[in-house]
Amino acid sequence: METHNKIISVDNLALGEESEESIALCYGHFNLIHTGHLRYLQHAKTLADKLVVAIISDKELDKDSFGSHFSEEERSESATNLQIVDYVIILNELSLDELVCTIKPKMLVLGKEFEQNRSNKINLAISEANKKGCVMFHAGEVHYSNSSLLHGNVPDIENRNIDQLNIICKKHNITLNKLQNRLKIFSDSRLVIIGDTIVDNYVACDALGMSAEAPVLVVKELENREFSGGASIVASHVSALGATCHYISVVGKDKQSDVVVKSLIDQGVNMDIIIDASRPTTYKTRYMVENQKLFRVSRIKDHKVSEKIEQEIIDKLTILAPDIDGILVSDFVYGVVTKKILNVISDLSKKFNFKLYGDLQCSSQVGKVSKFNNFDLITPTEKESRIALDDNESGIEWISNTLLKDTRSKNMLMKLGSDGFIAYNNSGLIKRQNFPALSVNPVDVTGAGDSLFAAMSVSLSSGADLMEASVIGSCIASLFVKSIGNVPVKIDELNRYMSEIIR
Repeated sequence: METHNKIISVDNLALGEESEESIALCYGHFNLIHTGHLRYLQHAKTLADKLVVAIISDKELDKDSFGSHFSEEERSESATNLQIVDYVIILNELSLDELVCTIKPKMLVLGKEFEQNRSNKINLAISEANKKGCVMFHAGEVHYSNSSLLHGNVPDIENRNIDQLNIICKKHNITLNKLQNRLKIFSDSRLVIIGDTIVDNYVACDALGMSAEAPVLVVKELENREFSGGASIVASHVSALGATCHYISVVGKDKQSDVVVKSLIDQGVNMDIIIDASRPTTYKTRYMVENQKLFRVSRIKDHKVSEKIEQEIIDKLTILAPDIDGILVSDFVYGVVTKKILNVISDLSKKFNFKLYGDLQCSSQVGKVSKFNNFDLITPTEKESRIALDDNESGIEWISNTLLKDTRSKNMLMKLGSDGFIAYNNSGLIKRQNFPALSVNPVDVTGAGDSLFAAMSVSLSSGADLMEASVIGSCIASLFVKSIGNVPVKIDELNRYMSEIIR
């Protein structure tokens, strides 16, 4: 079906009477269609033969003080471009309950946000839907990976995502020249990075087969390579992008700490590394056959640093604070970033007027990104956000908006893994933009979020707005995942890559 034929008017709304096919009806503004909307629509599609999307009119959005938005025609056109959508109706001539009365859907599917907070018009629609069909509140199935490779080859999908990035650039008046000029002033930024140090050990193996004694895979170790990781790779990324940076962290009294120190010296990073004999340097070993990870073994002590070390860190931060543009808190919840240190960082930021950037990673440990209050940028994953809010059901949009309001953050990236990320700006009315993942078949995603976090922080510190920073962040993350291990992306590499894809 041609996409322009999917938009139907009041004159041909009698779908329920003209066809024996059942209808699932969805409703919303669909101003920027992102992963959350797709999950919602994909679930609704499974409930009936036809999927009809009702678009809120411009008049209604303006009346509700929605803020800046695309026109109803543009929003409808975006919805028709989705293959799963059969028809689109703009609600500029009738209300939702009148539409329900006319087309008699088998199922009215509303977002989870309408379950508790309903307007009178929504209640009328629900009442009407229950006469002939059912009402469901659903945000779509929560998942942390996608299946895009089942629906196209890698080059086609990546080219499509690059085209989407260029559309975003055009929409926000972002040119290659503007981005390149931004890179030129990265060297003016002075940043402090604080967080947990990790050494990542990659062990290349040869698969020998299954053990005859037990159902265990047997491999032969070939060679290994160690990389500086955790907050230290964030510092390396910041330095590789040309900014001046100072790294503060705690390591064990062991040879693994030497890997980190050597790596940081090679990257030109200034550092204050504090030795804590009570804990080893966090060491993560990944066993691989070719580029496939088999499993990981972690050596970790995650108790909080002592009061003496805590005060030592605070003293170093206090000395550095008057002459910096921002602090990056890269918290892996292994004990370096204590509540007291976080409070001191916030107080210093207010006193010396520098920016705060926060990234918390709790894939296998307990932590809440909601502890970053009044930060200029936070970069949680969807899973970390749901953990912070104790909510595994609501849609991404509700999760994102709630976390933004709870933390009072100025900007946020909701990281969606292979689906890219959504950038949110919280200046009065919340503005958002979905950014696609430019590399859909990565070699190694470990540390991709760190590269994104570093690029975003340097960009914002250099005066970029959120959308410019997000384009730069998308590009550096795409470059980073093309190789094994934590290898920082240099500014020249980033410049060349942007020149290739930004039109």
